[in-house]
Amino acid sequence: MIVVMKPGASEHEIRHTAERVESLGLKAHIIQGTERTVIAAIGEKRAEHKLSLESSPGVAEVVPILAPYKVASREVKKEPTVVTAGSLVVGNGQIGVIAGPCSVESEEQILISAQAVKAAGATALRGGAFKPRTSPYSFQGLKEQGLKLLAAAREATGLAIVTEVVATEDVDLVAKYSDVLQIGARNMQNYRLLEAAGKSGVPVLLKRGPSATMEELLLAAEYILDAGNPNVMLCERGIRTFETHTRFTLPLASVPYLRAKTHLPIVVDPSHGTGHTYLVPDMAAASVAAGADGLILEVHPDPENALSDGYQSLSFPQFAATMDRCRKVAQALDKKLGG
Repeated sequence: MIVVMKPGASEHEIRHTAERVESLGLKAHIIQGTERTVIAAIGEKRAEHKLSLESSPGVAEVVPILAPYKVASREVKKEPTVVTAGSLVVGNGQIGVIAGPCSVESEEQILISAQAVKAAGATALRGGAFKPRTSPYSFQGLKEQGLKLLAAAREATGLAIVTEVVATEDVDLVAKYSDVLQIGARNMQNYRLLEAAGKSGVPVLLKRGPSATMEELLLAAEYILDAGNPNVMLCERGIRTFETHTRFTLPLASVPYLRAKTHLPIVVDPSHGTGHTYLVPDMAAASVAAGADGLILEVHPDPENALSDGYQSLSFPQFAATMDRCRKVAQALDKKLGG
């Protein structure tokens, strides 16, 4: 349920109410809005809880949360959440652009990629140091050495780092070097990993699983939020269907649907969503038109010889042209894209 505080409720009243929520055996999530504060009370609720909380000083009303995902719901927080991580800002009219190679391959490769994507307007650098691959014989990433190279690229360019964490035991290590923890599609329902990412306090980019429903994606985000981390971005990266003309099917209707259901910002990945370089620019522009708060794009200095996902990676000139196109769409919507 949601405990809605009166406009102008004091910090003492808010803290007191949160303590009352906790004393009832519920978990309290304080959410500050522009006009008033609400406290999400999560746990087993009984009628006497509602009556008890309504009598607390500064409380306007107590209402039930109907959605199964509680903290992620717009019922709890009507204002859109803005996630800021270093140079990356995503949400509320600011369209963040995360770009870079699928995998960190070498110091030269990641540094020239960072410089090129920044020059074209990207606000964060992506690159995989740990790469979960379908085949155990495929390139698995440079691991901690790759993280160090990403950190060096950040030092040289100022770009925030977005990289994937694939195991609970690696969360602290990856958080040490990165600005955003990416939870990949294969791990969307790895609940122990979600909880660990939530406890890290580092912003999280949560990718939708290829067979996951919207409700399952939002409930996965709830694990991170419930662990105390409010900085979660949802990522639509395509789902598996009967179609074979693309790697996955990129359902852009999910963007306005999620906008109606959650306050969390929504990022789209046209690279994985299509699996073909020639489709990425059009789908990136379409994602902005659909209302996406961010884009994550694979960009490589030499896609033909990339160690992973070269067939869906943009070259530097292609990325610059894509940014120009997307920027025009964003301007038509009174939004700002990239840096």
